[in-house]
Amino acid sequence: MDNRLIKYLPKYYRTSRVIGDITDIQGKEIEEFIKSLESTFNQFFIDTADFSLERWERELGIPVNNSKPHEYRRSTIKSKLKGSGTVTVNLIKNVCESYSNGEVDIIEDNPNMKFTVKFVGVKGIPPNLEDLEAALEEIKPAHLAFSFEFTFNTNEKLQAYTHVQLNQYTHKDIREVI
Repeated sequence: MDNRLIKYLPKYYRTSRVIGDITDIQGKEIEEFIKSLESTFNQFFIDTADFSLERWERELGIPVNNSKPHEYRRSTIKSKLKGSGTVTVNLIKNVCESYSNGEVDIIEDNPNMKFTVKFVGVKGIPPNLEDLEAALEEIKPAHLAFSFEFTFNTNEKLQAYTHVQLNQYTHKDIREVI
């Protein structure tokens, strides 16, 4: 590690081993303090929080599950924060987009008292669909039903590829990624 602190002292201290050792240790302590400060600062923002996710969840009344990945927990927290207030199509859309990390369309079917969440920005089924369902159940009016519509690759799109080209992918990749 280079000793940055010694550069701020008079030149005659630069040859002293004692002063060099002292400033080296102080430099390491300052770097550790800065890292700790940055880590603490990150806890105030959902996108960068890690060890404070549990506090966010408790404050918002979300069941704490430390076994889930941080990204799932963050999307649940964001959804809960966005999900307060009057329920509108935009609110439902915002909540769904925070869970899927992609664009969604909300298709209203007022005569049948239901709506459909169509995932258009991301192919396949979002990995935390159960959490999204629970969030929607919590924010939607009780008389409304909902369903999901997912986007996958069709045979028509895949006709542009040969079997040799598709052989390198799994079935899931073919349905969702290509």
